[in-house]
Amino acid sequence: MGHPVDVKIDLDRDVFLRTLVRELATSLESVIGLEEASGYISLVGQAVGTQIDDMYLKALGTHQLSREQVGEALVDLKRRINGDFYVIEQDDTKIVLGNRACPFAEKVLGRESMCMMTSNVFGTIAARNLGYASVELQETIARGDVSCRVVVHLVPGAGPTSGREYFADAEPPISGPGTGTVPA
Repeated sequence: MGHPVDVKIDLDRDVFLRTLVRELATSLESVIGLEEASGYISLVGQAVGTQIDDMYLKALGTHQLSREQVGEALVDLKRRINGDFYVIEQDDTKIVLGNRACPFAEKVLGRESMCMMTSNVFGTIAARNLGYASVELQETIARGDVSCRVVVHLVPGAGPTSGREYFADAEPPISGPGTGTVPA
């Protein structure tokens, strides 16, 4: 008889945490439905987005990121967690991003609520620095698309009404005069 320590299984902290998030999303979706599960995951994404934004502001020694820096930060943060995001297009009204690899890997398949992490992290960072964002998940790996296409609209009313909106808070965060977000 073998010993557990001697067998090769695909289990490490990353696999464990991705599985944990997937099973949490699965439980929420099955108990309260996709829309409500997305809402709960959105709350987590907003908190994570605020923390990540504070990290970039502190590391760059600034109180606000420019539009270009916001686009770079969105790509960089996903790269750091094994995503493969890239900027397709960027102007004063929007940042369009593509993605070839989800940080949740295969665990995201069939769990659309997990995409609220991306929506809220992106929306929070963009709105805190630029005042407003509406995030539109045009294509997602979770839904079965080959890749993701995410549009972060930066001007109210410039994007479709299907996107989730994020607004700058009146109160600045502790880290400086940036802004926080509240999903619409």
